[in-house]
Amino acid sequence: MSDQELPDRGDAAARIEAFRTAIATLRDAVGRIVVGQDSVVEEVLVCLFAGGHALLEGAPGLGKTLLVRTLSDALHLQFSRIQFTPDLMPTDITGTNVVVDDGGRKRFELQRGPLFGQLVLADEINRATPKTQSALLEAMAEGSITISGTRHQLAQPFVVLATENPIEMEGTYPLPEAQLDRFLFKVLVPSPDEDTLVGILDRTTGNQKAVVPQVMDGPAILGFRELVREVRVADALVRYVARFVRASDPSSSDAAPSAKQLLRYGAGVRGAQSLMLSAKVVALMNGRAHVSFADLRRVTLPALRHRLIPSFEAEADGISTDAILERLLKEVPETPPSLARVAG
Repeated sequence: MSDQELPDRGDAAARIEAFRTAIATLRDAVGRIVVGQDSVVEEVLVCLFAGGHALLEGAPGLGKTLLVRTLSDALHLQFSRIQFTPDLMPTDITGTNVVVDDGGRKRFELQRGPLFGQLVLADEINRATPKTQSALLEAMAEGSITISGTRHQLAQPFVVLATENPIEMEGTYPLPEAQLDRFLFKVLVPSPDEDTLVGILDRTTGNQKAVVPQVMDGPAILGFRELVREVRVADALVRYVARFVRASDPSSSDAAPSAKQLLRYGAGVRGAQSLMLSAKVVALMNGRAHVSFADLRRVTLPALRHRLIPSFEAEADGISTDAILERLLKEVPETPPSLARVAG
């Protein structure tokens, strides 16, 4: 909206402050309904402004759907919800051409599915068959949908926020690696602590109903995404991202010891891109026009946890991808070994 427009490009400090103000306003709006979960809200907002999609994983009743609905109330975007079930067909989400009678003449008319929204909630995505899950791929990757050979561009911004339940795995279809790789972040939604649970009970069992104001529209989001792309990244940090991603690949000659021991497959190009873009958003959130190593460390787990495939030994020992990433963060130096020797 007008109050969220970016200042002139020449005033970098004002543009960064406008972004921080917009983030604070959006957080406040979401916080009227969603209690706690500050880290989860932050990671979802990172995806929104980085131009990526998010997969939210958590047990039932932790507010995953509520968070997405509240965010849609705060954004002036077309919202749609898809409840994934085993009998859901691809055309149920993409839409199809139907025959209509136009004054005695029959013609085909496009009946758009819920995937034509801008903020799409894919609820319990792992309950649908792979055929239906794959219908999301083109929309998530290309921002378009092909129906009967005709390609339809989706209105921008377009964001998919999917949820899945890690507990009830019977009758579900785990997402294939190709689709997991399309998500910028995999966000883990934790159980609330005692204080947060008290806040939830106060807000959900009383007679007061909070109202979420609309604080941002599509053009404002697209403007902030352009600002994110302008954030500077030093060559040393770009090299670090490339080195870290290669170190996570056990087949690489630069693989870290933990990767060789605990992983079957590591992160790839999309993982590196996700690290860079999301770190830029975090830098802006902290009022900086350049990325730091701390920004990269902040986003490493949500950006890469769903892109690593543990080895059989790691699975047998119950070692999570988060634990493996924590080891890699310790094993991969911020300064290349060759430069460290020169400096020494």
